[in-house]
Amino acid sequence: MNWINHPVILEGEKVKLVPLESSHFPGLIDVAKDERIWEHISINGADTDRITQHLKSAILKRGTEEQYPFTVIDKLTNKIIGSTLFHNISQPNKKLEIGWTWYAPAYWRTGYNRECKLLLLAYCFEVLQTVRVQLQTDETNMRSRTAILGIGATFEGVLRKERIKANGTYRNTAMYSIVDDEWQIVKTNLSKRLDPGTI
Repeated sequence: MNWINHPVILEGEKVKLVPLESSHFPGLIDVAKDERIWEHISINGADTDRITQHLKSAILKRGTEEQYPFTVIDKLTNKIIGSTLFHNISQPNKKLEIGWTWYAPAYWRTGYNRECKLLLLAYCFEVLQTVRVQLQTDETNMRSRTAILGIGATFEGVLRKERIKANGTYRNTAMYSIVDDEWQIVKTNLSKRLDPGTI
C-alpha cells in the first residue's frame, strides 16, 4: 500500500502545490532558464534537456515510490513558479526529505517558500505521521541555509564532499532536520512568519 496517496494537492493563501505532470514542463522549463537558480544546485537546470530529464525522472520515480514531485503555482496569478519534491522516502522508518526546491528568483524573499514548507511539513507530520523530515543544501548556499533555519529546522552538521556538482567541483552538504517532537512549536512559529522575509 502506498504511503503517499496520489494525488496530493496542498493549498495555502499564496501557493498551491499539485503533483508534477508533463503538461507543466513548458512552464517549468521557462522558469528554469534563469541561471541564478542553479548556482548552488548539482545540476544546471537552465539547460532545457537537463531539466526535462530531471522532471521526467521525478515522475518515473513517483511510480516507484522513490520520490513525490510537486509543481508550485502562484495562486494570485495561476502561474507556475517552481518545483519541490519528497525524496529519500523511507516508510519503515517514517522519514523523508524535502528537497530539489527551486523557484523563479522573483519569488525569493517573498514568503512563498515559507508557506510552501508549512504545507509540506503539515502533510508530513499530520497525514503521513513522519517522525523525521530532513532538508539539505550546499554548505556555501547561505540564502538557502538561512531559509531552512527560518522554517525552524535544526542544523545537524556538514557532509564533506557529499556530491560532485555540474561544474565538476565538490559539494559539502549542510544537513538539517525537524522531528515529530518539535513539530507543534515549528508549526506555530512558522505560521506566524508567513509575511515576506527570507526565502
